Amino acid sequence: MPSKLAKNMVFSKILIDEKIKRIDSYLAEVKSLLVFSVREILNDFTKLRTLERNFQLIVDEMIDINQHFIKELGLDVSDDLEGTFHILGENNILPKDFILKVAPVVGLRNRLVHRYDKLDPKIFVESFQKDYSDFEKYVKFISDYSEKL
Repeated sequence: MPSKLAKNMVFSKILIDEKIKRIDSYLAEVKSLLVFSVREILNDFTKLRTLERNFQLIVDEMIDINQHFIKELGLDVSDDLEGTFHILGENNILPKDFILKVAPVVGLRNRLVHRYDKLDPKIFVESFQKDYSDFEKYVKFISDYSEKL
């Protein structure tokens, strides 16, 4: 009979796999938009809002995955959502150098969603185009770690 932890880890893998599928779906949706020039995206509110919304959804799924790993593995709890990335780095689930690059997406997501500060749409689009592959790397790191469990 499997232990309670083993049962939870099966559940965890199913949940993680579903969230990864959603991230992959959101990434596929934006990939075709990110080939447009920044000007073309900024001049088409549908393209811009699609990028913004998918960015939010991607980051939300990442945060959920981070929190699930923290809970299931009994790791230290973070004071904030950006810190969940750092906790995964400290526990060798994500590479520490990668964490420094990817963790700030939480702040950008918050600025988009809550309009804390004026966000320059041009900088947002340029950053998303430049850093798109970081989301793919995140999925790969999480998938690889999840397979080890």
